Amino acid sequence: MSLLREIQDAAIDSKTDLASLLRKCKVLSARLGSQEFKSWVDAELSGYRDADCLPEYRIIHVTSKGHFSGAFGSGLNNADIPLMCIPEDFRESMSRSNMMEPVAAMEALVSKCEGGTAQEPWNPDFVALVGQKIYERMNCMQAWKVIPITSVIAALDEIRNRILNFVLEIEAQDPEAGEAALNSSPVPPEKVNQIFNTYISGSVQNVATGSHSFEQHATNNDTNAELFSQLLEALQSVNQPEITVPLCNNIEEMRSSQGTQSFKEHYQHFMSLLSNHMTVLGPVVAPFLPALAAIVP
Repeated sequence: MSLLREIQDAAIDSKTDLASLLRKCKVLSARLGSQEFKSWVDAELSGYRDADCLPEYRIIHVTSKGHFSGAFGSGLNNADIPLMCIPEDFRESMSRSNMMEPVAAMEALVSKCEGGTAQEPWNPDFVALVGQKIYERMNCMQAWKVIPITSVIAALDEIRNRILNFVLEIEAQDPEAGEAALNSSPVPPEKVNQIFNTYISGSVQNVATGSHSFEQHATNNDTNAELFSQLLEALQSVNQPEITVPLCNNIEEMRSSQGTQSFKEHYQHFMSLLSNHMTVLGPVVAPFLPALAAIVP
């Protein structure tokens, strides 16, 4: 089995740990000669050192709770901490959790969690700074951010999806790219960089990297109509209506919602449905995915 197919199978199989999947991707990055892809893989494997470089899928929106003590033995345990009680300069940082850890640590967090949430303790200095300003006549003794485990699972799933989309597009360019000699650039570097920006870093390009029959621009509705028509035709060529009909319906919803915020929701639903059938449909729709992503508002 080729390296590209091994990565696709591992990305689809939720039982394959992400660290193993990413190590395969590291081999692919060397064969493609892509430093950008290698750096991203290394950061996911080893963790991020700089919060400013953190991908958006690793930034999780959170709430906070705390234990409070008052006079005459009064107190509150596991009490919600309203964001408005926190000084304005700190509200943004306290409303999110930056997941800097390696993917192995994130997966371990998910597997060991029993209550549906994890905790990130507040800095004791910050507790001391704001502790008397939250509940009247009470002092905060301990506080923590509440991290929904479902959000961590979603972040891990996003990594799989990005890898899968990237590899499918590389395969569309050159099915033998995974077997190439190290740094032999089986796919032109500028094309690899464009695919990386579209699927991994999230910097979407306007040109359809995988389609050889047209160019796609986010502002060109006529070309968008051609994109939807060709995508529908490609799906309908697969003689499995139980799989393709829901996707075709979703494409019609995207077509009718162009230029509105709901388009993004329909697009995300389409990608979610597609991820369940990548083995069958991946090679069919891969040439159209970059162009489709380019028109997401």
